[in-house]
Amino acid sequence: MRLVLASASPARLSVLRAAGADPLVEIADVDEDALLAAQPDADPGDAVTVLAAAKAAAVVERVAIEHPDAVVVGCDSMLRIDGELVGKPHDPDTARRRWKTMAGRTGELLTGHAVLRLDGGTVARRAQAHAGTTVRFAEPDHAELEAYLASGEPLAVAGAFTLDGLGGWFVESIDGHPSNVIGISLPLLRRLLGEVGVGVVDLWGPRPV
Repeated sequence: MRLVLASASPARLSVLRAAGADPLVEIADVDEDALLAAQPDADPGDAVTVLAAAKAAAVVERVAIEHPDAVVVGCDSMLRIDGELVGKPHDPDTARRRWKTMAGRTGELLTGHAVLRLDGGTVARRAQAHAGTTVRFAEPDHAELEAYLASGEPLAVAGAFTLDGLGGWFVESIDGHPSNVIGISLPLLRRLLGEVGVGVVDLWGPRPV
């Protein structure tokens, strides 16, 4: 069975590869801002799950041509802090403002997951849910923050930080699974795959000796 990751995130791909899977990557083209605007009163967990489901659905037609019995995984992450759900900042000024809010405080990194199992090129089974991880942020000094912003890393990641990159220096601790902060929760994904009849061991490739 072919596992397909509907995400351009190298971090999600790295997590799956380290966990024994080697997914095909199909980048989903969805208007995240429009999807969020269409559900202004949605619960934060529901909101990120809707985005994940949209990403998975966006690649099904492409995948089904060559892999009619594939399982497609979509994910989307956002940070909830002060009751606000924030995604990628995209520019240094926005990232700087985010860090002024986050520094020395606690937020919740939410990741929506959607799994679609194809049978003969059509979606036969689906499962979706979200996972949350509490993140306690350090207080980078001015020089540290400016250097981090200049690296470009926080501009293209949810919440303007990473756990597995340069941003890891500025995370004090977490409550929850670290893979969820990176962008794909292995415990939740295992459960969702089970709901569509896929065992994780069936996705493992040969391990290096």
